Amino acid sequence: MSEQRENEEQKVRGDEEENTETTTQPGGSTAEQPPEDDRESGSDGEEVHADRLTSDVLEAEEAEILADLQDDTEQFGEPPRTENVGNSVEIDVLKAVEGVESQADLPDDAEQLREPQRKENVGNSTATVKVVLVPEGHVMTVAFAIGLSIQELKRHLASELRVPAEVLQISLDGKMVEEQQSLMELGVRPHGSTRMEMSSSDPTTHPLRPLRPPEHDNMPDVITVRVQTDEGVFQEVVVEIERPRQQKVFLGGYRHRLTGVEYHHTAVQTLPKRRPDRGVEVYSRDTQTVELKSQAQQCPVNVSTQMTRNGCYVSCMKDKLVAPGNYITADEYHSRRLRAVICLQSFARRWLARQAVERLRRERDRRMAWLEMQEKRRKEEKEEQLRDRRQRWMNPQRREDFNLLYQALEKWRCEEEQQINSSLQGAERKAALCSLLEQETQLIAAIGCHRIVAQSNNYDKTVRNFLDKSAAPHQWRAADGRLIEMDSPHTIRARELRDLYNDINLSTVSQEQRRHVLMTLKDTVKEHKCQLTRDIVDLINREVDLMTRGVKAAHLEGLRKRISTLFLQYIKTPAFNPEVSKLLKVPQNPSQLKNDMFLCHGCHRYLHSAAFSPSASAHLRGRCHDCTGLDNIARSRDDFSCYKNILRRLRADEQRLNKAAKIPLLLQVEDVQYLVEVVWASRSALHASSDLYNLVFVRWDHQRDWSPWNCILLSKEEMSAHMEVEDIHKAYEATFIRRIEHKHTLARRHFSQISVIAEYLDSQPAAALGNQLVSKPITIATGKHTTDSTPASAC
Repeated sequence: MSEQRENEEQKVRGDEEENTETTTQPGGSTAEQPPEDDRESGSDGEEVHADRLTSDVLEAEEAEILADLQDDTEQFGEPPRTENVGNSVEIDVLKAVEGVESQADLPDDAEQLREPQRKENVGNSTATVKVVLVPEGHVMTVAFAIGLSIQELKRHLASELRVPAEVLQISLDGKMVEEQQSLMELGVRPHGSTRMEMSSSDPTTHPLRPLRPPEHDNMPDVITVRVQTDEGVFQEVVVEIERPRQQKVFLGGYRHRLTGVEYHHTAVQTLPKRRPDRGVEVYSRDTQTVELKSQAQQCPVNVSTQMTRNGCYVSCMKDKLVAPGNYITADEYHSRRLRAVICLQSFARRWLARQAVERLRRERDRRMAWLEMQEKRRKEEKEEQLRDRRQRWMNPQRREDFNLLYQALEKWRCEEEQQINSSLQGAERKAALCSLLEQETQLIAAIGCHRIVAQSNNYDKTVRNFLDKSAAPHQWRAADGRLIEMDSPHTIRARELRDLYNDINLSTVSQEQRRHVLMTLKDTVKEHKCQLTRDIVDLINREVDLMTRGVKAAHLEGLRKRISTLFLQYIKTPAFNPEVSKLLKVPQNPSQLKNDMFLCHGCHRYLHSAAFSPSASAHLRGRCHDCTGLDNIARSRDDFSCYKNILRRLRADEQRLNKAAKIPLLLQVEDVQYLVEVVWASRSALHASSDLYNLVFVRWDHQRDWSPWNCILLSKEEMSAHMEVEDIHKAYEATFIRRIEHKHTLARRHFSQISVIAEYLDSQPAAALGNQLVSKPITIATGKHTTDSTPASAC
């Protein structure tokens, strides 16, 4: 019996050695470097190893019990192929407990059988090896068998670091270690620890860097577990932690019959199985196989029907009478389904039609609202124009306002004269014309009185604007967009003179305040000695003397007006106020007057070029603004405000469409008047509207810039419709297009004589130009054009 047990123990011990050789192969990974004050397990491991005699004796009993447990274990999943590291601590505890229980039954000759194998198991014991990567300083902790050589350690570390093993150099305490030496020969005890340095012979090509940064791991690679083997006796076991590179599936587990402990997740050390590649692309049967379902129609045998009989009563309160319906053939069924489909289609199409109609209704409402808004805007603009014209008639302030009055006067005179000529004859006609002349004279006198009052008010506004401009600080924009203002000594001087001029012109002040202002003015002008300053001082002394004598303020109005006028002349002198030199129209240097002075043929005065109105031909006309206005009042009495409005709107529209447009900026009011009256006959091209305040110039071809030979005169209502036209050749008839092109030719002929605008003429065959009618230039100063040019322009 003892021999049979010894044979079984030898067999179990052999299996243990094979398992030990399999499980003690190095397989750790990098871990965080432990702190310096951590206690190494080497010293404790030495004490435990010195007292391992009892534990070695227990190994045979542990193996025997393990063999018995393997027969008694209930499997409820796939058994693990290797040792379960996650539950190794629990298995060691079970081994120790069961070994202690079976120690008493061991024979005395068991120790003699352990002696030759104990030395053999020492080489298979593991130790903690801490490898420092030089020069990075990273620490790798590995559980390694002390019986293996340094070359095996290099191979393991090379596979972990993914570098060739030939470039690795391991040193201990600053000395290189030979590859044939083992950790046992280097003095490493079982279950102890050691620290080595490892470097690379070719750090440039093969640097030593851990593949997994230490900060990503919260668990060390090797842990030391203390297991109780006996009462008061503990053993430290080194356990290596393996981190799975992927999420492993649950493969089942098993339960211990004796202790009832359940072991789950047996795949923690089991690598996933990989199916061999057969070289054939395999598809799932679910996508190729039809799923069949079998269902029986026959009732089961145990189905029965209960009926009333002798000795058994079945209630019929819940019985139902079932009457057979009409039999439906396949054609009837399909026809009914067809009618249902047609009904669904009709409802769906009805819904789609209602949606389409609703969309059209919304578009129509939007269009009508837009048209109503445009009509409302046009009415408001027209009412605004009428209010503006009425305001200009009732309270004229500018030269254009008085031209409007004179035009209305001329229109009224022509109507009255025509009525007199058509209704009266002889002496009655002459008397009526004389009465009409007297009325016209009175109206002209009334307009003249209004003009004098307006000039007086405008003069005061002009003087105030002039003084404000001279006293304004210098302004410019900074790089960040802020407005920067700067005062210079000249602007400060101009501001002081402006304030003093405003104080002098105040009429509601006391005598003491007036005397103080006069003394300040006297001190100011005394700084310069000239005839103007002496006159101002004399007038100031005279007013002060009269005020002292008690003269009333109403009698001093003329004197105060003279002082104000002379002081304004003092302010406009650049020697006394240098800031006004840039605002004066006439330069102070006489040498500059030769190149910028022209003779007016009306008043025979030499005036600055600003006093003349240039045309697009860049030639100054022979009469100044005053002579032209006086001639217009005496003769033609034309109103050019409508042409100015057309030119202003044209420039605004072109600047919005193309900021680089130049031709609208070169045109003057006279040029626009020629286009409207001569070329387009003062009527719109489509509906012949003659309201000049409602006419605008737009592009004929939207793809080209505006020019006199690419324009059309339309009313504001027609303009919105013309702007929506994409192709003019499809939208308009050929006759209308030829008439518009003829007017473009007339404009081209006229403006080709102006060198400034002739530069923008596009190329056109000379033969085409030779066959067109030629319009003669007219004199715009009188506002009339010859009779023979009107039919040509109206063609």
